[in-house]
Amino acid sequence: MRKVALLMLLAAFVRVPVSLAQQPLGRLFFAPQERDELDRRRAAKIQEAAPAVQADTLTLQGYVSRSSGKTTTWINGTPRNDAHRSADPARVRIKPGENDPEVELKVGQTLDRVRGEKRDGLGGGQIRVKPAAR
Repeated sequence: MRKVALLMLLAAFVRVPVSLAQQPLGRLFFAPQERDELDRRRAAKIQEAAPAVQADTLTLQGYVSRSSGKTTTWINGTPRNDAHRSADPARVRIKPGENDPEVELKVGQTLDRVRGEKRDGLGGGQIRVKPAAR
């Protein structure tokens, strides 16, 4: 069965016209001017300011810390470069607003800024893991 599938795949590949296989892929991500601008900004270490969060709720959706020390935090679906630092990658200290105190959130938690409450995605439930039967 495996040999038949492999032969069918090979036959389909051989039927591809040579002219189609020789065409360049084209631009995949950025135009050359955009790539040059990104490289220039990176070399000059220019950072865009993190946008202020205006929503009544903040959801911490992710946190990445690179070996260079730079970080990216996703809050309400918006990436914020070098906005927050954390020793524990599962917990991040976030300053919701200029006059608000910092709040520690775990990835996946939502802060209700009006009530000052934290919620997780479980809604008060639990996750139970049963060991696999052997």
